[in-house]
Amino acid sequence: MPLDWTDDQQETYDAFHDAVNMAPKELEEWLGTDDSQSVGMTREGESEAVGHQSGDRIVEVKRTKKDDLTEDDLDHMQTVVGYVHRHLAQGPDGSARDTPWRYSLMNWGHDPCKDDDVDCS
Repeated sequence: MPLDWTDDQQETYDAFHDAVNMAPKELEEWLGTDDSQSVGMTREGESEAVGHQSGDRIVEVKRTKKDDLTEDDLDHMQTVVGYVHRHLAQGPDGSARDTPWRYSLMNWGHDPCKDDDVDCS
């Protein structure tokens, strides 16, 4: 059943697309790297980190037409926005280029090195 697109849902949609600055193919390629799989928390009994799982879901959501998104998709989009905003506030001192902080954010679809205010020299 299509969403009615309330103001709150539209806000979530917009915030998600602002927070996720990696294209689906770019994120897919990143998720296949050793660096991507080297970071994140893994739930007991699972082998894939939470952020890595989220990255797979983000690729799906970004490839879904807006009119085909579900409440569950919007819930995940809100989770992604919250994670990205919280973790951007915890950036490292110095260059972020080869840090677990950056790798974790990239698993969630945000490459901080694309931001003007992050040092990735």
